[in-house]
Amino acid sequence: ESSLQYQYIVAFTGYFSAKARSLYISSALRNAGNGALEWHIVPRENPASDFPSDFELVHIRQASPSSLLTLEDHPYIKRVTPQRKVFRTLKYVPSPEPAAPCNTTRWTQKWQSWQSSRPLRRTSLSLGSGFWHATGRHSSRRLLRAIPRHVAQILQADVLWQMGHTGSGVKVAVFDTGLSERHPHFKNVKERTNWTNEKTLDDGLGHGTFVAGVIASMRECQGFAPDSELHIFRVFTNNQVNTCLQPRNSCLIPLSSFCSCVVIMVSAIGNDGPLYGTLNNPADQMDVIGVGGIDFEDNIARFSSRGMTTWELPGGYGRVKPDIVTYGSGVRGSGMKEGCRSLSGTSVASPVVAGAVTLLASTVLNRELVNPASMKQALIASARRLPGVNMFEQGHGKLDLIRAYQILNSYRPQASLSPSYIDLTECPYMWPYCSQPIYYGGMPTIVNVTILNGMGVTGRIVDKPIWQPYLPQNGDHIDVAVSYSPVLWPWAGYLAVSISVAKKAASWEGIAQGHVMVTVASPAENDSEVGGELTSTVKLPIKVKIVPTPPRSKRVLWDQYHNLRYPPGYFPRDNLRMKNDPLDWNGDHIHTNFRDMYQHLRSMGYFVEVLGAPITCFDASQYGTLLMVDSEEEYFPEEITKLRRDIDNGLSLIIFSDWYNTSVMRKVKFYDENTRQWWMPDTGGANVPALNDLISVWGMAFSDGLYEGDFTMADHDMYYASGCSIARFPEDGIVIAKNLKDQGLEVLKQETAVVEGVPILGLYQTPSDGGGRIALYGDSNCIDDSHRQKDCFWLLDALLQYTSYSMTPPSLSHSHSRVAPPTGTERPLPQRLEGNHLYRYSKVLEAHLGDPKPRPLPACPHLSWAKPQPLNETAPSNLWKHQKLLSVDLDKVALPNVRPYRPQVRPLSPGESGAWDIPGGIMPGRYNQEVGQTIPVFAFLGAMVVLSFFVVQLTKAKSKPKRRKPRVKRPTYLQQQQQTTGKNPTV
Repeated sequence: ESSLQYQYIVAFTGYFSAKARSLYISSALRNAGNGALEWHIVPRENPASDFPSDFELVHIRQASPSSLLTLEDHPYIKRVTPQRKVFRTLKYVPSPEPAAPCNTTRWTQKWQSWQSSRPLRRTSLSLGSGFWHATGRHSSRRLLRAIPRHVAQILQADVLWQMGHTGSGVKVAVFDTGLSERHPHFKNVKERTNWTNEKTLDDGLGHGTFVAGVIASMRECQGFAPDSELHIFRVFTNNQVNTCLQPRNSCLIPLSSFCSCVVIMVSAIGNDGPLYGTLNNPADQMDVIGVGGIDFEDNIARFSSRGMTTWELPGGYGRVKPDIVTYGSGVRGSGMKEGCRSLSGTSVASPVVAGAVTLLASTVLNRELVNPASMKQALIASARRLPGVNMFEQGHGKLDLIRAYQILNSYRPQASLSPSYIDLTECPYMWPYCSQPIYYGGMPTIVNVTILNGMGVTGRIVDKPIWQPYLPQNGDHIDVAVSYSPVLWPWAGYLAVSISVAKKAASWEGIAQGHVMVTVASPAENDSEVGGELTSTVKLPIKVKIVPTPPRSKRVLWDQYHNLRYPPGYFPRDNLRMKNDPLDWNGDHIHTNFRDMYQHLRSMGYFVEVLGAPITCFDASQYGTLLMVDSEEEYFPEEITKLRRDIDNGLSLIIFSDWYNTSVMRKVKFYDENTRQWWMPDTGGANVPALNDLISVWGMAFSDGLYEGDFTMADHDMYYASGCSIARFPEDGIVIAKNLKDQGLEVLKQETAVVEGVPILGLYQTPSDGGGRIALYGDSNCIDDSHRQKDCFWLLDALLQYTSYSMTPPSLSHSHSRVAPPTGTERPLPQRLEGNHLYRYSKVLEAHLGDPKPRPLPACPHLSWAKPQPLNETAPSNLWKHQKLLSVDLDKVALPNVRPYRPQVRPLSPGESGAWDIPGGIMPGRYNQEVGQTIPVFAFLGAMVVLSFFVVQLTKAKSKPKRRKPRVKRPTYLQQQQQTTGKNPTV
């Protein structure tokens, strides 16, 4: 093996076209400042040259170390290594003299690998090995050691380092798997605490060390804030069990050790993407900075969970999450004992933001301005939006450290909104709002806005929000109602905006605009302030598209009110094959796990609305079909009566059910290692006994049979996944039956049997004059994104043609699989599980002497429409711009013209891991399916990610500032700001 003179392999972070690769290389070499450098790309003379590649061979004459380092500094260039020629023969021939080593350096490299201590499957709520995954590639030969780009440098942390900011004075708590006492990457570990039942403080898995390294490593894989103060809390065992979630365990944060403080919490959103509605707690909370992941090509990582938040359902609507995204694929951090490694996941992206927050906090002269709201305001206002990506994937965009620094250093306490505007015409960013216009008579469109209060931990809204329509832009064609938090605490609150079309616009089409004005007040810390309060007024622009009210046949109403989810109760998955993901926790909403179904219906011209109230609360004459899918809730007696009357008057009904079998429910109970409790389902995949009560008046019922299998229907391949059968159906109805496996027998006795002629689909025209139609299907998995194997959107189309237009599909009415409707005499109908606790989570039931009874029917929601204060002025044409915080002028916070600072890296000792060693797994731009393993919300309370929170000591005017070690000279503008404030920075 020998080096080829002047030739270097340039490896990129992803696959790019030949033109793009050439532009990246030329751009990087121009920055070297050596115009006389002679170089060219060695042409490829093979068919593969027409395809994207992740490397290029470059001929560079008289390449200097500085020019190679400049080449590596390009964000899309991963490393640069000399080209080598390797000779191989079929027979070994001893060489007369020893061959030169492949690696010209003295350092040896030790390849690392990581294996989970648990099998790759989750049998409880505890985390499987999908928690994190190493990334890298296999290598069988040693090449010249190259220094890679680290995430802190890519985000330009070196600019702030050059200014003397390194995280000093900021305390960081890392709740994870621990940290070894003598790890060479850390110099300021103030505390290590073990909250597990294992007698060790050390990290047995490596994740906690990695996270701490991204935040505060001082060498090799440089962290953001190497001078920050680390407090390590070991809360996960080597089996990845969070002992803080177990009963009788106390995991209290010792805030006394942090003195007077505020807490900034950063949390990963989860690795359950690309499914929507998969946000994990606590990242879904308003006062937490929820972080999603992207790769180094600025693509949303496939594993990154998506919004919306779901705990507001069914009555409300979720909020925008994540808050921001940053690099979470192939990120480098500290190895468990030494060296560096690369990992992927949102629990990798969250320490990137945590490190950035730590570094940013250390740059602020007046630390009293740093709080969870102000930091979040700076991050989302400075984030750079990714093109072609909606808000439930990217939040406010990609982390921009330097812009956040500029905003923080000209920040004044104020309130702001997230999102900062509502534009129902802007696609794709405002999906799903932009996917369907609004019209008179439709369910109000609800936008749940978060109010961030940077003025204090508590606040209030002064008077009431004001609705001001723009008359030149038809603002008077819409009505707006606003509900809001009576108290903003801690640091945040909600502003729920409901938008409807005015009656005078029932036949009108066009764009309407206006804005909502909100004033927030907070107690002033200094009583000399006027009135003892700080106030801030913010404006929420609104822009909508209005169309004439569609015909009844095109309007579908989705029943959200009767869908329940985990948490708080154990509601099992609809597909029992999914043993690694036992919980139904995605909200069952048309914009979460039924997103594809919703998109399909929109593409077919249907208008889909959401019912978040009882059946008694909608005007059935406006809708063609009521769609009930995977319902777990009970029904009020008044709902059953009203639905019967509505169907007699022309409303149609489609029900997609799921399994319900009390023996199977007892069988699928499980022991949760986190809470050390047994979990028993409170219902099946669907609440079949409640559905049977709803449809019994028409002589219909579902059974407690549990079936699965592949079959063909109307020339479409279908898969039945843990569905039930139809036990009873009117004799003049249409029933389709298929041969399926008895999955209940398999679950209970591990035996296999095929049942012939299982009734799974029924169509029925009610006998009343002008009456509606009813369609039943025993399985919802074919329209659910969660674990769908084969979609049945064609079947949903056929059923809607039947219910909305009374067009019976010939492929079903004349099917060879059509059978006589079952009479329900073969076996008893399913009964509710004795001793279930559904009443604890139900909106319908309440406990009554051990026998749950229906609650009184609640009143229908009533919106108080705001009295408009019209404006006779022109509305802004483009609402999209970065959230403009008050008194923030980025031009006034100039950055020094410094060369990017490359942290000093100590030479490696013999036997120590090379800095670019990446143990096997995922590379940036690739996806390992195991990363997306779903993690339940309850376990995520501390389990999925680092719950990193940042404690910033409040600087008092009378306190004596700590002395600093001599650093780079402070820029002039900072000296001027110090003279203005009269304070020294506390770091």
